[in-house]
Amino acid sequence: MEKPFITTGDGCRIAYRFDGPEGAPVLLLSNSLGTDMDMWAPQLATWTQAFRVLRYDHRGHGASDAPAGGYSIDRLGRDVIELLDALDLERVDFCGLSLGGMTGQWLGIREPRRIRRLILANTSSFMGPPSAWDARIALVLEQGMAPLAQASVERWFTAAFAATGQAAIAPIAAMLQATNAQGYAGCCAAIRDMDMRGTVALVETPTLIIGGTQDPATPPPHGEALAKAIAGARLLMLEAAHLANVEQADAFGRAVTDFLA
Repeated sequence: MEKPFITTGDGCRIAYRFDGPEGAPVLLLSNSLGTDMDMWAPQLATWTQAFRVLRYDHRGHGASDAPAGGYSIDRLGRDVIELLDALDLERVDFCGLSLGGMTGQWLGIREPRRIRRLILANTSSFMGPPSAWDARIALVLEQGMAPLAQASVERWFTAAFAATGQAAIAPIAAMLQATNAQGYAGCCAAIRDMDMRGTVALVETPTLIIGGTQDPATPPPHGEALAKAIAGARLLMLEAAHLANVEQADAFGRAVTDFLA
């Protein structure tokens, strides 16, 4: 199915899709680095019962354009605002995982009037050192996505889930392999240059933080730091690695539904 898109002020096409009943409250979903909007497939059946679910692909990912050069968290956040403006949506609930959660933090800091409730999953306000991201950018631009895709899948799921959950893992592996190398590198630059540790305390939007007890990418202390910084934030730790919405699909879906209710 061909996805509709909006075009941002700098000429980048951003793909999006609606699912669920028209007129229901809008829940906007933002995916991780290296995946596309279908990362949220495990939750769609549940969430579309109560919400008009709006998904989109980060620039550089999925069906969205992949402009050359490095991106920034500011730019990724502005993409969301331009999407909401183009779709005439004044205020939405927002759930973002990993890179999506970083975008969600930016929205909570810079555009709080547009967000009713905020879910930040498996994410962080800072992911140094920059040298590690420079090395990853160099690798993907030289060798493509194959080596990174394999390494990511191994880190994103626990060994126990990998032994039994290949049907759920296979689509994620395919998304990683299909991601545009330039787009992936552009978003790596955004993460490399991001540091919201000093500003995330400005978030006043009601916030749920979800972490994975065995997440090596954004370990529990990252989620705990967010919960401590954001006044009134709730913290939920699931028995999972990085893609908690895939590994603990039902628990993740219920937690978000209950929080938004």
